Amino acid sequence: MINIPIPVQNERVQRRHFLILGLIFLISILSLLLIYILFPEIDPSEKDALKIPKTIDDAKLLGNLLYKYSKHHRYIIMLAFFLTYIFLQTFAIPGSIFLSILAGFLYPFPLALFLVCLCSSLGASFCYLLSKLFGRHILLKYFRTRIIEWQRKVQARADSLLWFIIFLRITPILPNWFINLCSPILDVPLKPFFLGTFAGVALPSILFIQAGKTLHQLSSASDVFSWRSILILAFCAILSLLPIYFKDKIQKFFKKQN
Repeated sequence: MINIPIPVQNERVQRRHFLILGLIFLISILSLLLIYILFPEIDPSEKDALKIPKTIDDAKLLGNLLYKYSKHHRYIIMLAFFLTYIFLQTFAIPGSIFLSILAGFLYPFPLALFLVCLCSSLGASFCYLLSKLFGRHILLKYFRTRIIEWQRKVQARADSLLWFIIFLRITPILPNWFINLCSPILDVPLKPFFLGTFAGVALPSILFIQAGKTLHQLSSASDVFSWRSILILAFCAILSLLPIYFKDKIQKFFKKQN
């Protein structure tokens, strides 16, 4: 039985942690506010479109707005996209799927894919670090059983964590927010976590970016997925497990030879 002790925190320490976390969140909000201030002046009738999209219709309105102003304000639009995406990922706020679709609408495919993978891995890494600093006590309090279960799986694949993270990012076995928050508690090092996230989110992101090329034909985010795309994701997930499987086989073979 794997035992993970719940750290004892007095009320003063907890207040200090919440204060620091609130300060980090406030600084993040202020950075987005600064981008909003630097944003090109837009028509008052279009201001309602300038918000984090929650539906595909919101994404269409925002896409039209950003595309219109990106012709003459390319870099501030890209910076706004970059910081907003990282903000959503860092604080596990829904909406990044629609930003991935917008990336395909606004940018050439290679640039869109790089931006989405970089933003996803940076935001996930910041979430990882916040959880490592402030989240251990809360997560062990509410998800202790599930964390112990996954710690066994992580320890069993300690020498193949990169491929394991890639597999988890491709498949919907665990929600991304759970992976981001619990990885530091499961003793997953930051380097394979970042690299595995960068590589693992690429394939699902390709589907969203391709969908962005036909943004105005979409009626919902679920239109991105077809049986063909689901089968491709499943096939790639299986491929990501092969290095883990064959690595164990090769190691066992050489041990027998020795």
